[in-house]
Amino acid sequence: MASGTALIYDEEMTSHKLLWNDPICDIEVPERLSFSYEQLKCYHLVERCVCVPAREGSEEEILLVHSSEHLEVAKSTQTMNEEELKRVSGNYDAFFFHPSTYRCARIAVGAGLQLVDSVMSGKVCNGMALVRPPGHHSQRNAANGFCLFNNVAIAAEYAKRKYGLQRILIVDWDVHHGQGTQYIFEEDPSVLYFSWHRYEHQEFWPSLKESDYDAVGLGRGKGSNINLPWNKVGMGNSDYLAAFFHVLLPVAFEFDPELVLVSSGYDSGIGDPEGQMNATPDVFAHLTHFLMQLANGKLCVILEGGYHLKSLSESVCMTVKTLLGDPVPQITGEMAPCLSAIESIQNVRAAHKPYWKCLMYEVPPIKTAATIESEASAHLLPLSVRVVKEMDMNEVKALVSAFYADLVKEDETLLSLGSMLAVLDKILTKQVCNGIAESPTASVSVAVALRHSVRFGFQRVLCIFVGDMEIIPNTEDGRILMIHICEKQQSEKTNSKHYISLNWKEGAEGNDFFSAVFGFILPVAYSYQANLTVIAVGPNRSLGINGISLLFGLLRGLAESRILAVIENTEMNLMQSVAKALVGDSTPDFGVYAPPTQEKVRKIKILRDQLQQEWKMLQCSGLQMKPEIQLKTVIAVS
Repeated sequence: MASGTALIYDEEMTSHKLLWNDPICDIEVPERLSFSYEQLKCYHLVERCVCVPAREGSEEEILLVHSSEHLEVAKSTQTMNEEELKRVSGNYDAFFFHPSTYRCARIAVGAGLQLVDSVMSGKVCNGMALVRPPGHHSQRNAANGFCLFNNVAIAAEYAKRKYGLQRILIVDWDVHHGQGTQYIFEEDPSVLYFSWHRYEHQEFWPSLKESDYDAVGLGRGKGSNINLPWNKVGMGNSDYLAAFFHVLLPVAFEFDPELVLVSSGYDSGIGDPEGQMNATPDVFAHLTHFLMQLANGKLCVILEGGYHLKSLSESVCMTVKTLLGDPVPQITGEMAPCLSAIESIQNVRAAHKPYWKCLMYEVPPIKTAATIESEASAHLLPLSVRVVKEMDMNEVKALVSAFYADLVKEDETLLSLGSMLAVLDKILTKQVCNGIAESPTASVSVAVALRHSVRFGFQRVLCIFVGDMEIIPNTEDGRILMIHICEKQQSEKTNSKHYISLNWKEGAEGNDFFSAVFGFILPVAYSYQANLTVIAVGPNRSLGINGISLLFGLLRGLAESRILAVIENTEMNLMQSVAKALVGDSTPDFGVYAPPTQEKVRKIKILRDQLQQEWKMLQCSGLQMKPEIQLKTVIAVS
């Protein structure tokens, strides 16, 4: 399996620069590239990457998406003087030529293709190319918005032709709409293009009607172009996360790409004069982490915009750290998308509802510790998992007696708790990021783990329990949020802000758990902002191995990747899959997407209606029942 992260940078691309005064173009400076690279060196990230040399893109490669006329104009500028360059530049919207621009743009194209080759050949798992000039505004026959050649579009077409790919996802998180990429692929169903962008009801550049949410693609490409317009400035972390939870991720998992390309513009980050948004560099780590779960981890990040040097460079570093597999930093602040963001998200979902089944129902290097009870178990774990010894029995007795005195009498239970507590203490003291423990009674182990974590000083512990649970923890003080996933209601305890029973049994005809994960579990989990996550699987689990692995893969983005997994010791195949998810392996294939039954839709709707005032991230989603079902419900209530 591929491993490693490619980094591509060539200092020559800094020679492209503005030679005259132009208040529109003067923010696109060489320092954008050099400052970002220096910051990567500062954090010792360059030495951890596989440094791949850039090359020039060939004329044939550029002509994959551009016209020969456009190529010839670009070539002709190499020998022009300043006046001639200024005159030619004036033919385009927000663009400038320098004698070195053509060569720099060819290197930018080639860098993207080198990255695709490195990932697709298995030399690395993922990577980032620091390039300029950027590319996503460039159109078939015109330079535009600082962009000469469309680097990401060329990379996508190149990957399709060289590697025979049939499904490529392009995620454009730059603050400007990549209209060039949209135009190139709007009739092509093999490329799914997602762009969020500052729009302000068509007032913000490039001020195009086709940048709005209702531009869904043309002809066979309908549904493959997703525009999420931000109609106000000031969008923050929760708005970006909500866009991923309720639009991009459900569609991306249904699309099931073979390669993910990111038009990675950081002018959507805090401090940037163009975007005027409030998203912190940390959020780009989370966005990157989510995309790493797709396409077996084949992810190519290619730089676009970003004009606040500090914000840009920190965001680049956050992206590369995540690509390298470092723990995802915790996001702080209120997890509540603004009303304008909710409106945009709902508009996009409605516009794309006819094309995507998932929208028909509105909804330090990582170190993993484990304790094992047999040599057979040890062989199932990835090599990077660190096996730890169980806690001393006397220490276990003293600790457990403070919570549940009756458990001290059973030696088998104590031995199991000693194993779990050994892993948990490594997590709590930050010696490891996460861990996995076998247990004959997952419910007992979880009850002790939660009490011990709170006593240790953790103020927000998220617990997701799958299966039958014998001991229901006290959640009234808000220090524990319990989400219990089981086939049937097991306790008389009613749902509240911090205790949620989600009655869900995975369908036999396909994977319908996406709807619950993206439409309910992730929004609530991120709203809570846990310091620690405990995920346990008990007897009579109602989810398959792939659904549980999805939970682990996505929730590693919370609590700085601090996760304790407690697995019943009869579930050896599940333990292997969970261990792979914890060490950061790409998530397994989830099979055929199956829309949830109307009964499941009704359950999620009831929960959302009960809890969306408490957990505001739920307000974007609306798993809807069919009209005839809604009517019956109204009649029954009346």
